[in-house]
Amino acid sequence: MRDHIREIARVDAASPESSTLNDSPPPPKARLRRRLRPGTLLLVVLQRLLYTVVRTRVTPEDATALGVDFGKPICYVLEDRHLSSLLALEEETLHFGLPSALAPVGPEFPALKRAVFSVILNRNPLSTRTAEPSKTLARMTAALMRDPQLDVQLVPVSILWSRAPRSQDSLVKALFADAWASVGPLRQFAILLVHGRQTRVNFSEAISLKRLVGEEGDVSTAARKANRFLRFHFRRLRESAIGPDLSHRRNLIDAMLASASLQQAVGDEAARLRISAAKAEEHARRFAWEIASDFSYPVVRAMELLLARLWDRLYDQVLIHHGQELVKLAPGKGLVYLPNHRSHVDYLLLSYFISAQGLAPPHIAAGANLNFPLVGPVLRRGGAFFLRRSFKGEPLYASVFREYLHTMLERGFPIAYFIEGGRSRSGRTLSPKGGLLGMTLESFMRDHPRPLLLVPVYFSYEKLLEGDTLVAELEGQPKHAESLRELASVTRRLRRDYGSVQLNFGGPLSLDQFLDAQAPGWQALQGEECRDAARRLTLPLAREMTQRINSAVVINPINLFAMAIVGSPRYALDERALAQQIAWLQEIGTRLPYSEDAVIAADLPDAAIALARRLGFAVRVAHPLGDVITVPDTRISTLNYLRNNVLHAYALPALVASLIAGTREATPERLAEFCEDAQPFLRAELMLHRSREQAGAEAKRIVALFVDMGLARANELGTIRAPARFSPEYAGLDLLAQSLRHLLRRNYLTLALLAQVGSGRMRRTRLEELMHLLTQRLSLLFEFAPPDFYERSTFASYIDNLIESGIVDEDSEGLLHVDERSRAWQRSVERLLPPDAVLAIRRVAVDHAQT
Repeated sequence: MRDHIREIARVDAASPESSTLNDSPPPPKARLRRRLRPGTLLLVVLQRLLYTVVRTRVTPEDATALGVDFGKPICYVLEDRHLSSLLALEEETLHFGLPSALAPVGPEFPALKRAVFSVILNRNPLSTRTAEPSKTLARMTAALMRDPQLDVQLVPVSILWSRAPRSQDSLVKALFADAWASVGPLRQFAILLVHGRQTRVNFSEAISLKRLVGEEGDVSTAARKANRFLRFHFRRLRESAIGPDLSHRRNLIDAMLASASLQQAVGDEAARLRISAAKAEEHARRFAWEIASDFSYPVVRAMELLLARLWDRLYDQVLIHHGQELVKLAPGKGLVYLPNHRSHVDYLLLSYFISAQGLAPPHIAAGANLNFPLVGPVLRRGGAFFLRRSFKGEPLYASVFREYLHTMLERGFPIAYFIEGGRSRSGRTLSPKGGLLGMTLESFMRDHPRPLLLVPVYFSYEKLLEGDTLVAELEGQPKHAESLRELASVTRRLRRDYGSVQLNFGGPLSLDQFLDAQAPGWQALQGEECRDAARRLTLPLAREMTQRINSAVVINPINLFAMAIVGSPRYALDERALAQQIAWLQEIGTRLPYSEDAVIAADLPDAAIALARRLGFAVRVAHPLGDVITVPDTRISTLNYLRNNVLHAYALPALVASLIAGTREATPERLAEFCEDAQPFLRAELMLHRSREQAGAEAKRIVALFVDMGLARANELGTIRAPARFSPEYAGLDLLAQSLRHLLRRNYLTLALLAQVGSGRMRRTRLEELMHLLTQRLSLLFEFAPPDFYERSTFASYIDNLIESGIVDEDSEGLLHVDERSRAWQRSVERLLPPDAVLAIRRVAVDHAQT
């Protein structure tokens, strides 16, 4: 797979710093120094034998980055006592030009014959003895206590055997991959044989033992203090590479059930159902086993190998954007990944490529519908934890799930879930569901041992594995339950061509900074006050993260093709005109990007058309006057889905295009004012990130860009007009404007119905029902409309957003109220729609308002 995966702005998976590969024998000078270094002949022989199977990747590139003062004693710190680690350390210090680990620390410490000790990060899990500092550390600490002028530079050295999933090529390697558990000599020997050529050695900056000890007066206490710091340091490095230390699943559940909050929930359940406390606790334990993941490193490694082959079969390439920034931010922080949800493949891609960046794969919240035989256990061992679609009627289940999520976050496990709730069937990012996000917020406010970053992730597919299924469900066909039979039907489609996939990591949100801005003094909140604050802040947080997901949009070549051709009357364009339209869309997206994190394809328009033909989205019809590119009837809805993926990125340019094409002339200020008025409505449906004022400023930049591109004209007074009516530029401007026509019609129909019936006289259920019927009717009377134009769940989500944005108000009786802003926007939209469409909408609104 390594030939098919390309990472953008990628850093080495083991560290945010660059690295060098040491797979050649040491230079003559180093070999001479080896003979002069202290150590027995046996160690030299063993070192040579070790490096017949070991190749190392070392960070940083040179010793100057360590900040070592060669005039002071140096002592190295390892996290285990394996002989192989000591030999690897000796070899790499030699190549670095550092003092030998096998030499004495210095004349100030005559009793220390070697400049290395171990913190033994993982002891025997069955042992009850307290971890004690090594004798070397204790003696150095005692010497510093006797002579305050002394100091020792501690250089922690972390050695990971196998931290590159894509370099593994067998299940055997996966079974012997790095983990937290201590290993004996025989397993360590096997690991060396299997993974020796993927060894990663990380030298950390030198740490002053004197500063670690501080002003501590007792030698034993000071040594334990320094030992704790070093253990924590190694733990952070290993957490960043392979994830937090996982307790046994049973121990994790036992600890959850012993918590005060769950004990209270168990008592409440016993009282509610009138059963014994023991019986209620049994219910809680059963729920916990139903929910909890059973993470297994060997299973994860084996899955990585299988997935690498799957990506090789499915996709031309997988591109990763902005992974480097995330790798730099990750150490010492909790991570919650919030991706958009397009496909069931999202789960697998996210885990695999986060691991490929050198970060721990996240534990992903999966619907209970995926917990079916064979698949469920594998997903659970890969880190999935399962949740029911609804917690209603099961307060104890909700409490157990809340406590499980809190335990995972508190212990530093990376988490991932989809705030849209389910896969988008329209192609647009759905209105967020606040359940899991609210639990995350409440958990962090309750206990925050480390900073927590919410990381938006955007998936961009050129062709979806289950694209036809999603469109069929949108058109009204029943959803098939996930099962082995469904899985088997998917495997039959694996030999088809699905183009490329891209993952873009957006700008993370620091949760503590969000809380500082929204709820100053939140750290002091306790109990019900904390829960009330979390509930109040969940919706603003959900909106912010949804907008950040959309801000990380990736506009791929098929998105551009769909944007260009779906707005055409017969889903067909002259090939040269199509190529020009794609070029204009690229120029708009490049010169005025939707956000700092947005990515747009740089492929030539002809390459995008060729890709669309290869993937079955287009057919070339030869003609003597010029070839025509047309979309097969069976692919129109699918292309509309792919166009909707990026519609939010072109919404404001399309609105400006509609205004310029639909008016004789207007000033840039008037166009900006119109866009400001439209922004709350577009933002409610498309999750746009700009405020009203920002939309107005952006509209002026768009007008200037259109004038520069020839898509608009400006006279000497600065008034803006459309290009000549029969010019290619006017056709391109109108084609861009058409991408918003169905959205504006649905928007206008909603407001027209509410206005015609009267504010406060219709409930949302009735509005949704009428909207569903009327949009179906309009689709029959006029041009073909895509399924998302009349799909009922789309209306429900849109009305939710209007209510949450304050544009529409729902009173205690469920009646809807509109204000003057809505009426003004309705009048404005009328000017952008064709007269026949406005007449039809008015007619059906009046007819059904009377009934």
